[in-house]
Amino acid sequence: MKEGFNTKQKVKDTIRKYNLIENGDNLVLGISGGPDSLAMLYIINELQKEFQKEGISFDFSVAHINHMIREEASEDEEFVKNTCQNLGVKFFSKSIDVKQIAHTKKIGVEEAGRDSRYQYFDEIAKKINANKIAIAHNANDKAETIIMNILRGTGVSGLKGIEPIKDNKYIRPLLECTRKEIEEYCEQKKLQPRIDKTNFDNTYTRNKIRNVVIPYIQKEFNPNIIETLNRLSELVKEEENYLTKKVEEVYIQIVKQEKPHIVLDLKQFNNQETVIKSRLVLYTITKVLGNSQGISKVHIEDIIKLCKNNIGNKYLTPNQYIKIFVKSGQIHFIDQR
Repeated sequence: MKEGFNTKQKVKDTIRKYNLIENGDNLVLGISGGPDSLAMLYIINELQKEFQKEGISFDFSVAHINHMIREEASEDEEFVKNTCQNLGVKFFSKSIDVKQIAHTKKIGVEEAGRDSRYQYFDEIAKKINANKIAIAHNANDKAETIIMNILRGTGVSGLKGIEPIKDNKYIRPLLECTRKEIEEYCEQKKLQPRIDKTNFDNTYTRNKIRNVVIPYIQKEFNPNIIETLNRLSELVKEEENYLTKKVEEVYIQIVKQEKPHIVLDLKQFNNQETVIKSRLVLYTITKVLGNSQGISKVHIEDIIKLCKNNIGNKYLTPNQYIKIFVKSGQIHFIDQR
């Protein structure tokens, strides 16, 4: 029963390693009442006192979403509310008809639920002037995400899986703990987390990976697949960081202007390796639009081909918001919004 006792230390080490919590932070904890989020709530509550002794002071509140999917959803909400009262923690909750949202927006229930949660957490963060939102993703979730990304055919960056901190706002203190460690922590602390039965419904892709694919790999190929995929993620992250710096350096060398729109030097662009050209395109589009959503591998290849052929009377619109064309030895990226 030793592992569970190490869980809190692992979370503490993860927080320090990635500077997830700093002096003066105000957090919103997304708590469903399941083993992961309940463990996160208790661990953060304990660490608040420990960090205080080290001169790191932070506040936190809890936000809970009732997805209105299961009959027990109201009981989950009441459970989290009572837990927060016992711990003396501020509690916020909201009921959202996720199935209705999924139907209206013509998206999956999983996606609708995730979007609703993040929107609500952001809403509460704004309300209480919080600067960070803690999500209870663990090492297993990260491994599952990597497998999902492989199946979708995402690029190398998809192998990073879930990151410990995103946008300097969303933090994942449990990311280096396995689900087994978290469950053992709950058992040792005599916590009685709520169990979401939809986690066993294998019609959802993630659940099928969690309940079917990973156990099969563990049994037939590699019992340590969770750790293996998490190590792979770390290696990919190191290489990604290197390539990102390289792309930033090349961009500074070849950018001709940034206003009123971005212009790159065509010859210098064409002289780059394909991997750098691909990333330069994404980097520049992100500079223009703030993100590169909807820009696929095919779009990038078309842009590189347009630059290579140096066709002056053609332009590309990889999405409705941006226009890219080549003229007089320059590549123009124009915001169409």
